[in-house]
Amino acid sequence: MTMQSVAEALDRLRALAAAEPLATLATRFEAAGHELALVGGPVRDAFLGRPVNDLDLTTSARPDDIIRIVAPVASAHWDIGRAFGTIGARIGADTVEITTYRSDAYDPDSRKPEVAFGDTLDGDLERRDFTVNAMALRLPSLTLVDPSGGFDDLLGARLRTPISPARSFSDDPLRMLRAARFAAQLGLDVDDATLRAIEGMRDRIGIISAERVRDELVKLLSTSSPRRGLELLVVTGLAELVLPELPALRLEVDEHAHHKDVYEHSLTVLEQVIELEAARGSGPDAPADVVLRLASLLHDIGKPATKKVEPGGAVTFHHHDVVGAKLARKRLTALRFDKDTIVAVCRLIELHLRFFGYSDAPWTDSGVRRYVRDAGDQLERLHILTRADVTTRNRRKAARLRGAYDELEERIAALAEQEELAAIRPDLDGEQVMAILGVRPGPVVGEAYRFLLEMRLDEGPLGAEEAERRLLAWWQERDGAS
Repeated sequence: MTMQSVAEALDRLRALAAAEPLATLATRFEAAGHELALVGGPVRDAFLGRPVNDLDLTTSARPDDIIRIVAPVASAHWDIGRAFGTIGARIGADTVEITTYRSDAYDPDSRKPEVAFGDTLDGDLERRDFTVNAMALRLPSLTLVDPSGGFDDLLGARLRTPISPARSFSDDPLRMLRAARFAAQLGLDVDDATLRAIEGMRDRIGIISAERVRDELVKLLSTSSPRRGLELLVVTGLAELVLPELPALRLEVDEHAHHKDVYEHSLTVLEQVIELEAARGSGPDAPADVVLRLASLLHDIGKPATKKVEPGGAVTFHHHDVVGAKLARKRLTALRFDKDTIVAVCRLIELHLRFFGYSDAPWTDSGVRRYVRDAGDQLERLHILTRADVTTRNRRKAARLRGAYDELEERIAALAEQEELAAIRPDLDGEQVMAILGVRPGPVVGEAYRFLLEMRLDEGPLGAEEAERRLLAWWQERDGAS
């Protein structure tokens, strides 16, 4: 950050403070005899030149006083966070959260603090997670308050805690995961004392609920460049406790790219997935596709369990796609991911190798239809994951694989236009099957439906008349066999 950019950041903060709703709030709190300050993320992001999306404020006023001050100018207000001193309000087009100064005390066996209101802004800032999040701008005086040196840490691209890291992480072990997220999100280097504290205190993450761990991992994966944070989790040993499948990959050799181990390969695939997300139409400002990013990070976690050294020294990982999907299901379930996410991630892992057979020998139309059928609503994600899974440095091989996948996508598009490929169904539905065969609902209808579906996949649309003829022939043969 240059001095010019610092001046520009201060100008942004002044402009933000002079605009609504901060201008009105500053005037009202000052008139009521209370301090008010913009705090944390908005101040940090202004210095970094990032968009300021959240308006978080802190005040000397207690919750009841906050409501009295904001109610006359708010179209709505809510006190769902009152127990923690937080009042939310809708003022014009903006949503603000205003929290009373805090000076919490923590039970060593819990990350939930005993909430205590504080009396000073400096005391409130000291309890925050990292110095870069512990800066405030007093309103309306526009005085920067930075008791722990967060501004200097931004200049030096450092991440550290306002108090000793051991005390900070003891108070709230989730901050160790947040360190990984902010390192990735803001491009900061975690200072040595903080790293040592994470390494020494990592077992305390065990008191954090699976849901909170999951949420931090999702936030980390949703950053534009999560590698730095994931590497931090691995190097400190935290990953062994929250996502042990990731560090386990460091011991394996990737048969597709001998210059990298599977750990490095997986991080590279994740990076390439993020690039392809934007390149294929979602755009740089679109929400992160967490399902796709999870699948890319975990796609090879079945390799440690399937590693085999063949005669002659070749290393194989047969069926690591199937094993990996099972391991992913177990891990994502333990982290309390929702069912839809788990199903989608596991399906992508199961299918991530399917294309490499096509690159050796192009499929028939039947094979292409089955690829689309098996991918279902995950087809676009599978396109991205498969392309990202090519990390070879051999340019000729990479170009061959890229060309083969281009061809496959072109064939999918052509068949889709001809056959409504996205919704492959037999030429006859269940009601028609029962009417033609003269049967009631039961297992035989399912058998007939599967026969018709396989025929549809093999040969494409046949039309109702031909499908009926084939169905009756199948039925006659079936009855004869039984």
